[in-house]
Amino acid sequence: MAQAPQDSRDLTDRFIQFYRKYYSDEIGTLAQQYPNEKRSLYVDYDDLYAFDTELAEDYRKKPDQIREYAEEALRLYDLPVDIKLGRAHVRLMNLPETVDIRGIRVHDDHIGRMIAVQGIVRKATDVRPKITEAAFECQRCGTMTYIPQADSGFQEPHECQGCERQGPFHVDFDQSEFVDAQKVRVQESPEGLRGGETPQSIDIDLEDDVTGRVTAGDHVMVTGVLHIEQQTSGNEKTPIFDLYMDGVSVEIEDEEFEDMDITDEDVAKIVDLSNDPDIYEQMVASVAPSIYGYDQEKLAMILQLFSGVTKHLPDGSRIRGDLHMLLIGDPGTGKSAMLQYIRNIAPRSVYTSGKGSSSAGLTAAAVRDDFGDGQQWTLEAGALVLADKGIAAVDELDKMRSEDRSAMHEALEQQSISVSKAGINATLKSRCSLLGAANPKYGRFDQYEPIGEQIDLEPALISRFDLIFTVTDNPDPETDAELADHIINTNYAGELHTQKSKIPSSEFTDGEVEDATEEVTPAIDAELLRKYIAYAKRNCYPTMTEEAKEVIRDFYVNFRAKGAADDAPVPVTARKLEALVRLSEASARLRLSDKVEHQDAVRVTDIVESCLRDIGMDPETGEFDADIVETGTSKNQRDRIKDLKHLIEELEDEYEEGAPVEEVIKRAGSDLGLDETKAEDEIENLRRKGEVYEPRQNYLRTT
Repeated sequence: MAQAPQDSRDLTDRFIQFYRKYYSDEIGTLAQQYPNEKRSLYVDYDDLYAFDTELAEDYRKKPDQIREYAEEALRLYDLPVDIKLGRAHVRLMNLPETVDIRGIRVHDDHIGRMIAVQGIVRKATDVRPKITEAAFECQRCGTMTYIPQADSGFQEPHECQGCERQGPFHVDFDQSEFVDAQKVRVQESPEGLRGGETPQSIDIDLEDDVTGRVTAGDHVMVTGVLHIEQQTSGNEKTPIFDLYMDGVSVEIEDEEFEDMDITDEDVAKIVDLSNDPDIYEQMVASVAPSIYGYDQEKLAMILQLFSGVTKHLPDGSRIRGDLHMLLIGDPGTGKSAMLQYIRNIAPRSVYTSGKGSSSAGLTAAAVRDDFGDGQQWTLEAGALVLADKGIAAVDELDKMRSEDRSAMHEALEQQSISVSKAGINATLKSRCSLLGAANPKYGRFDQYEPIGEQIDLEPALISRFDLIFTVTDNPDPETDAELADHIINTNYAGELHTQKSKIPSSEFTDGEVEDATEEVTPAIDAELLRKYIAYAKRNCYPTMTEEAKEVIRDFYVNFRAKGAADDAPVPVTARKLEALVRLSEASARLRLSDKVEHQDAVRVTDIVESCLRDIGMDPETGEFDADIVETGTSKNQRDRIKDLKHLIEELEDEYEEGAPVEEVIKRAGSDLGLDETKAEDEIENLRRKGEVYEPRQNYLRTT
């Protein structure tokens, strides 16, 4: 191993030797494409470390000084072509370890050193020109004075070098030197946080050819030099300093869950678990064990965590693999608790509640503040962007304003968010699964009313969910007794565990505490489950077997056949077919299988049929009707409205003042089979839609 170089000449020579050994091809490419296409040589830290350990360590400890020698060596490098790499940069990347943003500390000697941080871009300013050397022309004698500019402020000459007078001076922009500059704010990735932690962020200054590459929502690894800057309060300096980084290299990461550290030992446990014949039951038992029942809902949530495979077609189009799921139900049934539990075991997740979320908070906000230099508009990523490649749990969907909910439409189907605000036009990635929870319109579920009338969500939004579960709370002595036992035992287990941990002299033994808590202990440890999901999503991309294709095709065709008769409602749409495929892929992923088999297809068709039975059946006719979910109005209702409108048209021809309401209700009963209440409701619906009006009280006319 070479000794540490002592003087600057030695350092420059060592770098030239290093380039000759490792980077001759890259420098040749840079010379051909400099300065328009490429202006930087990217050096892998591992290569420098292999060449000279001490030089690599010095680069990390004194990056600003050593980089000057590295760039000088690049300028002195013998090139076969007559090109000067006068302003080419050397950018070090791939440092051996990253520093957590919340773990940056003064006493750890991070200041002034080169470090790497990982996270998600929360804000990014526009790329602006920054002056690096200003040329000042004396207005009296015309002498030019060149002054290098630092970040701290704009420096002007004290006096002219020609006539020695103190100005006035004029900045000659043609003679000055500029560089592109951008500022980005990087926030910790959601998968690195445990519940309740506030994500922390750091500002990074980027210059020249690394600017303009990232946008809000990108997951990045940034290598740079950490600096501190004194805070000011008005014109006064304070004793508190801010941390910021000078970015050296920025890598956009598109991998699943970069922060998750999965060891070989973990992989062995995961593979062992996947071969267990009871893996599905174990997974269900690992989701919110303190909540009694809901096995099918819990299985669906697990499938949502694994998600289907995102397909990229040769024509460039993309079919989403993420599953969206909605829980509609009575209060006190544990929907929010299940959402919170899923949020905690998902490798990457963002949780938000309906009342506290605006459309900008969900998608992206255009913010005008002092981020960057001066007041300028920047994009700030919202919850659905931060949950990219993860899961977004949105509670109390029904409490949100409808215009805020409509912001989710594009995110759910196209998995992107288009923003046109304050002159900013951008498309952000939002490749996440949505797990939503909502209450029925009147607080409690009525099984005799169609779902479209009970939930205050737009049909366009409801139809985008792959699975919709109704969580009802119906009194039943047997079930209620089991539920009561479960809740009491859960609380008792919590009491024992808390007492044992708080009072060392507790009368209860460890064995007693263990026996009591066994019922509420997840079958698979939450941390291992997180790693299992991340491992499966990273490594498993199952394909359909012929048997699975046949089961899904037959289920869809047989269901559709129910709507083939004349005047029958359409029972299910093609959207459900894609949902079936996604669910069966997730079922195969759960076993770490590369094949979607017959058992996967059967498992998911049972879940989908159960959901359709709950929400897609017209309670009046007992028939499956996709329109209940897709449009909010069943075919039966649409026919009834049409018939009632015809009846009003007939009656208004018979009566001079319009159709009398009493006569309309009477005829609706005898001709259409509508009872009085139903007829009044339908007349009110028509009136609300503007299809009928009252020329005078208790008389109707069609518009």
